[in-house]
Amino acid sequence: SEHVVPDGVPRGRPAHVCPGTLAMTGCSAKGCNETATWVLAWNNPKIHTPDRRKQWTACGAHRESLAAFLGARGFLRDVSLLDE
Repeated sequence: SEHVVPDGVPRGRPAHVCPGTLAMTGCSAKGCNETATWVLAWNNPKIHTPDRRKQWTACGAHRESLAAFLGARGFLRDVSLLDE
């Protein structure tokens, strides 16, 4: 089943991360091919340890909608610029 954020934008693919770097590909929003400029760090407290962080990436147009999706579920931990 497809998850939908409050503004109707469906959740997309996970960020592609090269181990040990912040070299990531495009935006995680479904169907978006824009270059990511934001990192959304999150975890699901029901299945992840408190220190575990998973990452989604976002372009400027999808940062708010992806953050809203994670925030509504209590998963969002941090939002930062990709190069930080």
